[in-house]
Amino acid sequence: MEDTPFPQDETPIPPNIRSLKDLINLVTGKNDQPAASSGASGLADIRPFPLLAMVGLEELKLALLLSVINPAIGGALLIGPRGTGKTTAARGLSTLLPMVERSSCYYGCLPEDVEIGGIDAVCPDCARKYAEGNLSKIVEPMRIVELPLTSTIEDVIGSLDERALVHDRTRIKRGILSLADQNLLYVDEINLLPAQVTDAILDAAAQGTYTIRHGAISATYWSRFILVGSMNPDEGSLRPPIMDRFGLRVFAHPLEESRTRLLAYELAADYRRNPHQFVSRYEVETEAARQEIIAARKALPGVKTGDRIYKIGSEIIKELGIKSLRAEIALFEATRAYAAAAGREIPELTDLLTVAPLALRLRRGDSAHHRPADEEAEIDSAIKKYCE
Repeated sequence: MEDTPFPQDETPIPPNIRSLKDLINLVTGKNDQPAASSGASGLADIRPFPLLAMVGLEELKLALLLSVINPAIGGALLIGPRGTGKTTAARGLSTLLPMVERSSCYYGCLPEDVEIGGIDAVCPDCARKYAEGNLSKIVEPMRIVELPLTSTIEDVIGSLDERALVHDRTRIKRGILSLADQNLLYVDEINLLPAQVTDAILDAAAQGTYTIRHGAISATYWSRFILVGSMNPDEGSLRPPIMDRFGLRVFAHPLEESRTRLLAYELAADYRRNPHQFVSRYEVETEAARQEIIAARKALPGVKTGDRIYKIGSEIIKELGIKSLRAEIALFEATRAYAAAAGREIPELTDLLTVAPLALRLRRGDSAHHRPADEEAEIDSAIKKYCE
């Protein structure tokens, strides 16, 4: 074949990231071309496929980035058929996550626990360290904690530590929710989880702490995590109350154009041939994107939503007939995150209108009886009234 659909030389990604628009343009991967084959690496490599290399899924990437910038949004739910990149995108976030402060204590005790709840709010060891002035935090990268579909309620919240019982000690073993504190908790196929497990996850995410009791023994753990779930609607629906708990909801639509699908295939094949080399191509741009996220997280407290944004956002929610107050939380917090990433202290109308579909779709109790296309048309119609 004389003509190839793509050039075989590498096309670098522009490293200049100055706003959220630059960041989203970067993560679309639309300027990437598959690299020439370098042969098999001969080594197993579990480094995730870079989010920057994924083709398409711009709205899904935006939802993930906004959730990392502002955990108050309430996380994101990724909806789509099998093979559309939901899990790959979620795992690809790992190299973009910032550093966080966390406790080195088994129970997650922090100095502020004492300041809020007194000395009894921490374990005996940490109470002693606090009295000695040694109770401190450690700084580590935020991680992605995945919850297996086979997890039991004991796996999720914790159980009695059998090792401690052997030594005549009584201690509660930490569950996945506690391990996810200050991390990103990813739940694949969340619609297939037992209701008891799903409810425990969502309650812990909403409260930021949870308490587990076994008889007279109890322990309270922090559970401040960013929740990301994914589901295939063909395999079962998600209860409306659970759907409402997610801040942003996005569809992972299959790639339609042959050229785009071929590009995705070539990139995936190149990754499989040599994962380490493929990932290394994106290290500079990945670090630049991570620094942009860190800067947006630092700027977020200074971003104030003005009265005009409140008014227009509330009018859109009312027109769509959404009753849940979580709609306002997700919409305005996502707007603040978008503005922070763009370097603005006061959100603009375009910030609100950009994130509105992500925050408002599937919010009505009767959404299950409407076709997604119909609801998208209603949201689009409500938004267009305010387009400048």
